[in-house]
Amino acid sequence: MIHQISSWCLSYPDDDVLSRIDLMRTALDEQRRDAAVQLLGRTVDHLAGEDAMTLRRNYIDLFDLSKRSTLYLSYWSDGDTRRRGSSLGEFKQVYRDSGFLVDLHGELPDHLPIVLEFSARADPGRGVELLEKHRAALELIKFSLLEADSPYAGAVAAVCTTLPSPSPPDRETAMARCRPVPTETVGLEPYDPRLLPIDPTSSRPPIPNPTVR
Repeated sequence: MIHQISSWCLSYPDDDVLSRIDLMRTALDEQRRDAAVQLLGRTVDHLAGEDAMTLRRNYIDLFDLSKRSTLYLSYWSDGDTRRRGSSLGEFKQVYRDSGFLVDLHGELPDHLPIVLEFSARADPGRGVELLEKHRAALELIKFSLLEADSPYAGAVAAVCTTLPSPSPPDRETAMARCRPVPTETVGLEPYDPRLLPIDPTSSRPPIPNPTVR
């Protein structure tokens, strides 16, 4: 339940996502008020309390136009290098091996909402393994969102509480668990999320091509 609601909360807030706010609140209200439920509730309250246009504009600014809080897990360990292609292939292989048809919604396979939905609806065991393998990336996303005072930090923090290993105490410890992010960019153009085709069934607008912060 935590992984599914977090997947919705961290997805682009289109009409489909926003139509589920009451469902998310009901599901959380039925759970014991532990740390994960309280953290996730803050993000759901944020989605309920802002108008749709503001949510969409802020989401694009936070997750699409800046790498400081990108939701693409392998970026944190591989950066913009050829090696990232191998990491993306590992995600795809896990999805194939599960026997489930995984809808990427026009995203890369390491996009956190996709991994969370896979964990919630398809294969919880393999999903948790993927999240645990990329635990350092999750924590770095969490710390970045906390530093930005973003309500989305609650959803990522809630996911972290569901994993078997303890959270690192600070950003420096999380960084130490990641391989150094190299700066090579040659040959990675196909993996730039701004170049992905937009899902025609989605109301998410095309992402402009600004200078990445």
